[in-house]
Amino acid sequence: MAVAVEKLITSDILKPGRYLGNERLAVHKPWDTAAIRWVLSYPEVYEVGASNLGHIILYNILNAQPRQLCDRAYLPGKDLAAKLRETNTPLFAVESKRSLTEFDILGFSLSYELGATNILEMLDLAGIPLTWRERQKAGEAGGEFTNLQSQFPLIFAGGQTATSNPEPYADFFDFIALGDGEELLPEIGLVLEEGKQAGLSREHLLLDLAQIPGVYVPQFYDMAEDGSVHPSRPDVPKRILRRVATPIPAYSIGLVPYVETVHDRLTIEIRRGCTRGCRFCQPGMLTRPARDVEPDQVVDAIEQGMRATGYNEFSLLSLSCSDYLSLPAVGMEIKNRLKNENISLTLPSQRVDRFDENIANILGGTRQGGLTFAPEAGTQRMRDIVNKGLTNEELLRGVKTAWEQGWDKIKLYFMIGLPGETDADVLGIAETVSWLQRECRGKGRKPLNFNLTISNFTPKPHTPFQWHSVSTTEFKRKQNLLRQEFRRIKGVKVNFTDVRISAMEDFVGRGDRNLSKVVRRAWELGAGMDSWYENLDQAFSAWGDAIAQADLDWKYRQVENGEWNLFHAQDQTRSPDAENTPLLTPNSSLLTPNSPLPTPHSLDTPLPWDHIDTGIDKKWLKEDLQRALEAAIVPDCSFEGCSHCGVCGTDFGHNIVIESPAIPKFAGEFVPNTTKVQRLRVWFGKQGNMALVSHLDLIRLFDRVVRRAGLPIAFTGGFHPMPRISVATALALGATSSGEIADFELTVPVAVDTFREQLVREMPTDIPIYDVEQIDLKTPAATQLLETAEYLITVAALEEVTPIQWQEWIDTIKAKDELWYEHTTKSGKSQLINLRDRLFELELVENYKSIAESISVIRYVGSYRQDGFLLRPEQILFMLGMVASGEFQLLHIHRNRLILGV
Repeated sequence: MAVAVEKLITSDILKPGRYLGNERLAVHKPWDTAAIRWVLSYPEVYEVGASNLGHIILYNILNAQPRQLCDRAYLPGKDLAAKLRETNTPLFAVESKRSLTEFDILGFSLSYELGATNILEMLDLAGIPLTWRERQKAGEAGGEFTNLQSQFPLIFAGGQTATSNPEPYADFFDFIALGDGEELLPEIGLVLEEGKQAGLSREHLLLDLAQIPGVYVPQFYDMAEDGSVHPSRPDVPKRILRRVATPIPAYSIGLVPYVETVHDRLTIEIRRGCTRGCRFCQPGMLTRPARDVEPDQVVDAIEQGMRATGYNEFSLLSLSCSDYLSLPAVGMEIKNRLKNENISLTLPSQRVDRFDENIANILGGTRQGGLTFAPEAGTQRMRDIVNKGLTNEELLRGVKTAWEQGWDKIKLYFMIGLPGETDADVLGIAETVSWLQRECRGKGRKPLNFNLTISNFTPKPHTPFQWHSVSTTEFKRKQNLLRQEFRRIKGVKVNFTDVRISAMEDFVGRGDRNLSKVVRRAWELGAGMDSWYENLDQAFSAWGDAIAQADLDWKYRQVENGEWNLFHAQDQTRSPDAENTPLLTPNSSLLTPNSPLPTPHSLDTPLPWDHIDTGIDKKWLKEDLQRALEAAIVPDCSFEGCSHCGVCGTDFGHNIVIESPAIPKFAGEFVPNTTKVQRLRVWFGKQGNMALVSHLDLIRLFDRVVRRAGLPIAFTGGFHPMPRISVATALALGATSSGEIADFELTVPVAVDTFREQLVREMPTDIPIYDVEQIDLKTPAATQLLETAEYLITVAALEEVTPIQWQEWIDTIKAKDELWYEHTTKSGKSQLINLRDRLFELELVENYKSIAESISVIRYVGSYRQDGFLLRPEQILFMLGMVASGEFQLLHIHRNRLILGV
């Protein structure tokens, strides 16, 4: 049964449009025709989750499978979460509005070490026991079930963090999906469908799933005393393979939210995997081999996607976009094809050594976006240690090219706390920034500004630096060094990562199964992801208390003290000439409070994630660590010789590098067509769920509708051309309407019936189009002609009232000449206004009783001028209160029509 959430998703919660599930290109498959019913969740608030590319791709792929249905769920805001708990309403999937317990399988993306608390919050809100043991125990109680022989769905996780080291979260999930999910999840669906038909028990079903490469079932494995993990039964693999899939750009097209998201654009993946070999970079190690997407597929997906979604911006995604050799050709081809549509291209952080005029030419549009590079370290020696493969000359060339192409501000990413780092290397960050500023000066140009993010190195599993860490004290000292140095440099904004977050990420990310109880207790103490932003001290305190209560504070102190350290003297202040100091033997994790001191063989100590087969040989990681200590560089194997990391082969495939086609000739920048040949006035409504979409979101929707419909809209001039669409006035969130007005100005005449037909085709059904009329170009805009508005308001009296009393109150208001109201202006000043001067018509339309209230529907016509001379619905309640000496509640607002003057 669907949850009665319409009573919870109301205008009094923040951004109710998050929970509607009615986005453009959302897939609504019939419930009864599906054999297996999935819910996928990116466990963050909607604005983050709904724009995640992996979430969109897997949602589309699962819904493309026969007899499989996929819905979505997100972390609700605090206000809705409170409502759910107060009313004992379980968390629901946004499209079907069904409780999560009605589905067969519920999957979470775990892409951040501290993100598991959000998953526990969602499970708790759904009424699902948090651990697999608790769910198993509940299942043993018996009963009639509709999903996979249990009253609860199978719970699994995927994503980068789940793949790299699932052990800290092993207690919470029935299984973990390792690596790429495009092929893995459909395989899981087929096994579940067969198991459901056969009536398999939960244990037998999980045993079948464990035979699929890429599926890890933690309950079939035990942790040894040293933290390593081994099978507890002979019929499961000793090591679980990471899955690798080929990117398919067509599945990236989908889900156009009505509310603004963090990545409010079409995103297309152009290359998966990175072989640069940066020794700190976990994504680069976990996504090998590198696989280019065919340029024609990328171009087709972008063109089709922009037409289908109506976005005015697209992004090309890769761990290293610049290593996609076809980038300039693809970007220029799309820019030429869409040159008349005011489209912009953005790229994530790029390789500065590959940034050139070809890439600069395809970026932005009329809206030149930001530019981000990641030098990572301030000196050549440190960049060699981390295998960045970037020289000072290449850094300067890339930055200078950007400056010469018109960028006045560039964002740079650096890290501190890297192995072998000295104070000279830390100060080298400031020296490098200052040097770049000096080299990029010219007459008539503003000085080059930098926005710096300086993060604390956090060691990650499956990287050569997984055996290293730095004390929080040392991080703070290095941050202070840089703060002092940057005080002398103008035009630089510096942001530092909080050292406490870094230490906690390290502690959890390299932990074992003992940390599951810490994660759970931290959640119980209020350490949700949002708390890191709202109250970092409270969140850190919750994690700290959870660690102490689990008797693991001794181990956390090791992380804080940097005792997973490559250099015995790392925590001691080193002089600038210390780079010539001989490097010492690496140490390892201390597993218990009384463990012996580290030995030269400690790199062989088993690690909690050794049973995860990522394809990279652990022996190679040790060898690459030694190369780091010698500041030796390993070339990128996509373009040079094999680095022998162990990935390439039958299980994982090989690097796929596609040579670039010729770069098309530049067809010219977008020139906004400001010609106004025709103006059409549209009368439309706002009904149903669309009443919960804000005015700004409605404006964005109109822009996308016009783009999808291919209507020849005129643009404003200037630096940021905007489509000439003017909505007469805003409507309050939650209010419905059957009388809104918008003006559209076109560059080419379009028949009124044709315009209306194209608009209706692309509009949501809850925004009906009532009428379209051509008006003279010289006619003032509707917003200037507004005079009055007619409303129907539903009002409740908090005591029993007869229809006669309602009518008497209405008549009393109409008989008065003055009803004074104290109004507070935006500047905070108070002024008395006569509401009766603004009221022109008032009548009682309907009256009925509920169990506890007397409810009336009242129609009124009041002033609605844009100079502030207007009568609001809540002011009608004020007038009722004055004449009735009682309290009233406004239940609903419906605007019948806007009335324009001549």
